[in-house]
Amino acid sequence: MWMKHSTFEKVEENYREDNCQKKSEFIENAVNFYCGYLKMNSSEPFLSPVLRETMKKLIKASDDRICKLIFKIAVELAITMNVVAANNGVDKEVLNSLRGECIKEVKKTNGIFTFDEADNWQKGL
Repeated sequence: MWMKHSTFEKVEENYREDNCQKKSEFIENAVNFYCGYLKMNSSEPFLSPVLRETMKKLIKASDDRICKLIFKIAVELAITMNVVAANNGVDKEVLNSLRGECIKEVKKTNGIFTFDEADNWQKGL
């Protein structure tokens, strides 16, 4: 096997980044990758699995972060509800009516409902 000196330098510079123990392993990986590319007649189908796996990992990481944040918000909301319930006797009928009104308001505002808006709503403003 023969290759230009500049190509061998690329192997030298990059084989460790690919977690290869030897340069020959890196060259074999590169040849296999390129052969797969050629068989597909396009880089798109060959790269799709790589991109798909990368996207799956990114989405999973994002989902994990969102789930942790939702959990933290749920804990804070549970604390708030318990403090409010402990300090205010709310009739079950009033609570059910309020729940229905809140569902309508949250849908109307697409989930963006501030404490100030709730305060104004309770004051009839």
